[in-house]
Amino acid sequence: MTDAFYVAPALLILALGLYTTCARDTFAATVGFLAYGLLLTVAWVQLRGVDVALIEAAIGGGLTATLLLRASARLRPAEAAARAERPGVATRLLAAAAAAAVAGALAVAVLTLPVPAPTLAPEAAANIAATGVGNPITAVLLSFRAMDTLLEAIVLLFALIGVWSLAPDRMWGGRPGPRHHADPDGILAFIGRVLPPIGIVVGIYVFWIGADHPGGKFQGATILAAMWLLTLMAGLTDAPPISRRWVRALLVLGPGVFIAIGVLGAFTAGAFLAWPDGWAKPLILVIEIALLPSLALTLGLMLAGAPERPAQP
Repeated sequence: MTDAFYVAPALLILALGLYTTCARDTFAATVGFLAYGLLLTVAWVQLRGVDVALIEAAIGGGLTATLLLRASARLRPAEAAARAERPGVATRLLAAAAAAAVAGALAVAVLTLPVPAPTLAPEAAANIAATGVGNPITAVLLSFRAMDTLLEAIVLLFALIGVWSLAPDRMWGGRPGPRHHADPDGILAFIGRVLPPIGIVVGIYVFWIGADHPGGKFQGATILAAMWLLTLMAGLTDAPPISRRWVRALLVLGPGVFIAIGVLGAFTAGAFLAWPDGWAKPLILVIEIALLPSLALTLGLMLAGAPERPAQP
């Protein structure tokens, strides 16, 4: 494999990062960010980090870019007015100097690491077999870094609450986003009927093999959320009101089960989020099964947007 195979994507990633940072138009910056996420996916595949590549493609290049596209569309009316009030030269120079200082500090921190760099990789690799999980990424994220994974699920839930907080007071508890309508005999409705059953099977498969192969709850949940959003855009279904109890119960199911099993570990294994001997894999599977619907619903409702319609049409 030639060096150009690795150097070319790296240079493109740097160029896109610079373009996205310097672009004045929010839509152009968002498109640059989308391309940036896709190239990062390619880079992770080159580094054989397939799990990370799947997450980057689904969350970084897909979900985040879609949210930014919607935000840029809403900001367009205000963006023209904001351009008339551009910051002065001194402010921009100060911001550039601060950014350069942060970049320089990060570079110094990385380049001055001792050789060899401190790492817990050998200890983690030596204890992965005890979890009974074949995929080392899943084993690390739900055994040695379980607190990080729990916080990621909770952060997504808080992000959804932040989206809901943008709703007008009179619409609180209503249905998120607009009601989509499509030609019942059109191509979108056709795809909305044919693709979701296939996507659901693929999403569940990607989730299930995550214990032993690249995949997992975040990747599977993203596919399930995409299939649900497709039916919404095709006008085949409607988003539920956020005031429904089953919606809120399903949103907190995954984090709740995660916390409950973590507390159980405090009594049975001596530490919060510690797994008793021989029970690591079953408990990890229970956590992932509980997180899958919670994450899928969270991601879908996040993209659906803030409540815009009353609960009863």
